[in-house]
Amino acid sequence: MNYEDKKIVGIIATNVDASVALNVIGHLAISIGKYSNDEIMGKSVITDKSGIEHLGISQFPFIITKVKAGKLKSAIELAKQNPNLLVADYPRDMLDTRTDDELVSSIGSKDNDKLEYLGAIIYGNTEDVNEITGKYQLWRLE
Repeated sequence: MNYEDKKIVGIIATNVDASVALNVIGHLAISIGKYSNDEIMGKSVITDKSGIEHLGISQFPFIITKVKAGKLKSAIELAKQNPNLLVADYPRDMLDTRTDDELVSSIGSKDNDKLEYLGAIIYGNTEDVNEITGKYQLWRLE
């Protein structure tokens, strides 16, 4: 597999502060990593010349973008319709609850159209990911 065959794109809503954005991306990256069946990872461990081991990273590009909340929700919906894409999303409930049980209860009590998304990560074939996220601005600390 070629480095450019697959892509990971994180999307943050434009109304999210930098401290929250980092939290969102961190949680979503763990989720995508868990459910990717290990295909995202490059070499598991890289040993430096001194013999010290370093954990490997994704073998594919990982880009962080930003869009308005409405476009984020649309991107999540489009990505979830494509069975070849892996999507992790971050509703505000994930920020507003403390425990996993509270989170499950909060999300479970709402219809999808009532969820406010703060971010998402989409992983899959570069062409499929670009079709959804290709025109999004890169996220920058402002």
